[in-house]
Order: sequence, then structure tokens, then C-alpha cells
Amino acid sequence: MKIAQICPRYSPDIGGVETHVKEISERLVKAGHDVEVITTDPTGKLNRRDMINGVKIIRFRSFAPGNAYYFAPQIYFYLKKHNFDVIHAHSYHAFPALFAALGKRERRLVFTPHYHRNGHTEFRNLLHKPYRLLGRMIFSKADSVICVSEYEKRLVESDFKVAAKTIKIPNGINLKEFEIPKQPGKGSKRKAGREKILLYVGRLEEYKGVQYIIQILPELQDFRVRIVGKGPYEAELRGMAKDLGVEGRIEWLKELSRKELLECYADADAFLMLSSHEAYGITVAEALAAGTPCIVAKGSALEEFVDGEYCVGIEMPISAKKVVKTIKNLKNGITEKGYGSKSLMDWIEVAEKTIKIYEFAIQSGSYP
Repeated sequence: MKIAQICPRYSPDIGGVETHVKEISERLVKAGHDVEVITTDPTGKLNRRDMINGVKIIRFRSFAPGNAYYFAPQIYFYLKKHNFDVIHAHSYHAFPALFAALGKRERRLVFTPHYHRNGHTEFRNLLHKPYRLLGRMIFSKADSVICVSEYEKRLVESDFKVAAKTIKIPNGINLKEFEIPKQPGKGSKRKAGREKILLYVGRLEEYKGVQYIIQILPELQDFRVRIVGKGPYEAELRGMAKDLGVEGRIEWLKELSRKELLECYADADAFLMLSSHEAYGITVAEALAAGTPCIVAKGSALEEFVDGEYCVGIEMPISAKKVVKTIKNLKNGITEKGYGSKSLMDWIEVAEKTIKIYEFAIQSGSYP
């Protein structure tokens, strides 16, 4: 099959959608398919045409105020000129999926919305209301809709009435990366009596709840925090750390290699993701696979990881007080049991399930 993957950003940019598209695209290529990622680059600094691990990439300049929207009508004109068997659009919350739907023609359209209903700011929430009319058009043109969690599936079916063509295929992880179980006390950096490490990995946005991890440090003197990521909220977070006098206990890391990131997961005593809305939560899955206990906010797809033992949930609204209490009440302190990779799907299986959706769409033009 000749497959077009449409997404707002792609590697070397990082994020949940970027990871999802990269992982399935590379496995589709390994399965013998011709894959082209059509994406945007607001900076204009990346190669317009590229090839990464067998995946062809074309990037168009986009208008992306506040690292959002990624308005690039060039995607529509490109799709009109080129032939694909399947167009797979990603992310309801940015314009590339809309241009993919408009450029569908007779091709089959598969849509993975990564939908969480809310915008990342109050202003973006307001924009979501008129945009929903356009969003409905994307769903109406899609032959199949793939949701990455039960939570997202319920939202999509409720807001867009497309239950007849929705299916859940969760995000995956590379299970081979986590085959060696975590052994607390035996890691290269884990030493008895040292400060415990709290870890966050993701975009630095206010809705992600990173501020609560900083706010708890004055009450948890035996903890340090590692924050891996970048984003528009970073300056405010750094100012908050300085005001609280805890800047010396926070490591700010970005653009890590995969090996370095995996070491961060393995070395952490607890991983925190206190986001108010998520369609899945790849970093939580990876932390659990590394054997690191997790603390997440309830009320979105993150709640699907909560089991009360390896992953603990905090009721919304989140507060520093609740987070401190949860950390102190973790079963057996910071648990030494590793969650491992149970109940987590490998990207190979995700790609195989996605291929079946493509084949059904081509053969019958509809959801299987």
C-alpha cells in the first residue's frame, strides 16, 4: 500500500502524536509498505524533504502561534497532486487533519484524532467551539476512526456520533527496550541514602500540571525533580522554582537521546503526570514498563493506568497538598515492585492492527 501519514509535527520534534506516527510509520515500512509523512515545520529550520529509517518525509511551513494549530493549506494541494491508497490523518486539535479530509478525493481516510475535547488554554477552549463544525466534517469524511484509549473513544462517540466506525487501538511501547526488569538499589545511579528522584517527561504546558511537582519540593526535602521536555510554560516554571527556593533541586533536561531517556525512567523513584486532559499517556506507559511507580491525575485517559499499586490516581482538581499526601502514602513508601510491561501493547502489534484497518477501508470503504 501507498500510505500518507498526516500530522502537525514529526521527528525530530517530540510529543505523543509525533511518537505515535513515527513508531507506526517505521513499522509499516518494515512490513513492505510505501509510507510518506506529510507534516509541518513552523521554524523553517528542518529539511523540507527527508528520509528517516525508510520513512519519506515532506515538511511544509506552517503558521503556528503558541506552537498550536499548524495552519498549512499546502498539505491540501499536495494531496490533490499525489496518489495514495490510504490517507491517515492525526490530531483533531490542529489543521493538518482538516486539510487531509479536504484532500481525500476517492482515497480512503483513516483518522486518529488523539482527542481530549479541551484546548490547552482558556483561549484555545473558546476557539474549539467554532472549530467543532470543521471537526465534524473530518469525522464525517473518515472511513474509520482509531482511538487510542477507551476514554478517547467515549468522548469521540459522544461529541461526534460516529460509534459505527470507531475502534480502539492503544498506543504502544517498544517492549524490547524494557525486557530487563528494574531492580531498585542496583541501578548505576541508585545509591542507598541518596535523595529520591521524581520524574516528569513531556511538553511544558500549564495543563500538564508540572507546577504541582515544583510546589511540593519545600515539603519533601529528601526528593529531587527531573523535568524532561520543553515548551511555552518553561520560563514561568523556572521562576516558580526560584521563588520557592528549590531551583537547586531541579534538573531541566531536553533533547535527550533515547538511551538517556530510558536511563531517566529507570533511575526515577516515581513518575508524575498530573495533566488535566490526555487521550492516552505514552510517557506513563513507558515509566510503568521501566518498573517505575506512577502518580497520575484522574479524569482523563490517564485513569486507565490506575491500579492502586503500581499507578496511583489523584482526584481532580489537583493541588500540591494532594500530591504530597499521595507520595507519602504510596504503598510501602516508594514501592520496590516493578509493573513491567504487562497489559501494555508493543508497537509491532499496534502497526499490525492498523494495517488491518487500512485493508478493510480499501476493500469495503468502511469500518470492519
